[in-house]
Amino acid sequence: MSKLNRRDFLKVVGVGSLALSAGGSAPATAAAKSSKGRPNIIVIMSDDMGISDIGCYGSEIDTPVLDKLASNGLRFTQFYNTARCCPTRACLMTGLYPHQAGVGHMMGDRGVDGYRGELSKNCMTIAEVMKTAGYSTYMAGKWHVTKAINPKSEDDKFNWPRQRGFDRFYGTIHGAGSLWDPNTLTRDNKYITPVNDTEYKPAGEWFYTTAISDNVARYISEHKGDNPFFIYVAYTAAHWPMHAPEKDIAKYKGKYDAGYGPIRKARHAKMKKLGIVEEKWGLSPQAENWGNVKNKPWEARNMEVYAAMIDNMDQGIGTIVAELKKQGKLDNTLILFFQDNGGCAEGMGRRGTGKPRADKPTKPPMGKDVLQTRMIPAQTRDGYPMRMGEGVMAGAGDTYIGYGRGWANVSDTPFREYKHWVHEGGISTPLIVHWPAKVKDAGKLRHTPSHLIDIMATCVDVSGATYPKTYKDQPIKPMEGLSLVPVFDDKPIKREAIYWEHERNCAIRKGKWKLVGKGVLGNDGPNVDRWELYDIEADRSELNNLAAEQPERVKEMSDMFLAYCKRANVIPFSGKRPAKKKKK
Repeated sequence: MSKLNRRDFLKVVGVGSLALSAGGSAPATAAAKSSKGRPNIIVIMSDDMGISDIGCYGSEIDTPVLDKLASNGLRFTQFYNTARCCPTRACLMTGLYPHQAGVGHMMGDRGVDGYRGELSKNCMTIAEVMKTAGYSTYMAGKWHVTKAINPKSEDDKFNWPRQRGFDRFYGTIHGAGSLWDPNTLTRDNKYITPVNDTEYKPAGEWFYTTAISDNVARYISEHKGDNPFFIYVAYTAAHWPMHAPEKDIAKYKGKYDAGYGPIRKARHAKMKKLGIVEEKWGLSPQAENWGNVKNKPWEARNMEVYAAMIDNMDQGIGTIVAELKKQGKLDNTLILFFQDNGGCAEGMGRRGTGKPRADKPTKPPMGKDVLQTRMIPAQTRDGYPMRMGEGVMAGAGDTYIGYGRGWANVSDTPFREYKHWVHEGGISTPLIVHWPAKVKDAGKLRHTPSHLIDIMATCVDVSGATYPKTYKDQPIKPMEGLSLVPVFDDKPIKREAIYWEHERNCAIRKGKWKLVGKGVLGNDGPNVDRWELYDIEADRSELNNLAAEQPERVKEMSDMFLAYCKRANVIPFSGKRPAKKKKK
């Protein structure tokens, strides 16, 4: 497939022909004659969190709203993402594996179809599919499936949310940024800033997580008509930088002073008690030694802020749930909560100068209309320089720090590895399902292995939508996932295998067997010698590699993985980074 001209792409997806209403709902199609029985759908995804980071999955962090949704719904114990931000978002949006959607890596064009860094013209977003069934479609939060961060024209926005099926959008186009003053903040199709937005003025301080929640509540309250709605809520919590309101941070003061080990052990014990993990699965080796940490108050503060970010997000989900109740819509709304990858071990901002905050601003204020598009701005809007490094206490808007590998290891308890890698720590996420009108097995667990590709199929199933074979005269790749509705009723689903590839890290899960490895993928296929083999039923912590004992199984599953790579745009593989633009 040749690279698509942006103007041609606009014709393909029909930009400019959408009938959009500034007041809320799009006009209902013929498919939306009645909403009776069909649920509203709210898909909520958090950012850079591990499987053990919310209370009902083992955490000490206070998440009463999510915990209550779980106690009145279902918790999946073996739900998977794709180990990285934008591939997961592409997968969620399309029901395809990320390479099939064009986002096999990040937001750069690497010259082959699986690694274009833009959603393909041969896939439909979940919003586009829901609209065919008469749903109104809304989104708030992080988009991160387009290169068009600095669009020169409206044509460059061909893969922005409004152009890919959402009636209303409030959030960020970029993949990371400040939670106090996020870059690429957008309302519908126009860049805004927190201070020049005429439609949202919070009663208290402006904070991105709260703004996402408030705007979703607004979508619900303003939704008109009898047709149901689909809402995609994409929080940036708890992705670096570690930012949170001080009132939320204070709640966790001293909570992490004992370090990584005691928290991991407590979480592991709670997870076993809850049934999230089995007694026979061991605790993976600890990544960092607390005794070697030189600045323990600083390290503990990073985790305090991280916990506060999750706590604040849970409060915001409470705002959304309260509005559903107010509108009488909670019982027949399917709510799905999950995460985009495992805990983040990246060292972002941890090696800076550690300079203290300046007494006075050192640069002129930027003004309310100045939009930041850089991931890490040089200064805050009021003129303070950005601070990083050991000793800089995270939380405020002039800090930019990640919580580091030691705490990421805690987030991913009890599993191995982190975001980027496809061992269990990098790809395992909670999945909470709440739908009182349908799910009657309240508080129960579901152990069926399942994946983000299943969300599209599930939404198509419950909405009555028909997934098209063509769209705007273009062939559409068929869904890869399976509806999880049978699992809601504790019935099995049958699939051959689940697959992963990211940055040459590869895995295939077939039944109880998982083949996984770092740096496995070569330009033409997997390197068999790099594979590890695990019996996930006996050893989900991946501590006992059986590859040497079962070479025939390794070969069989490796061949299956190669076949997947060939059909799903994983190969030809391009390890090339996008060429940097020359400075003028």
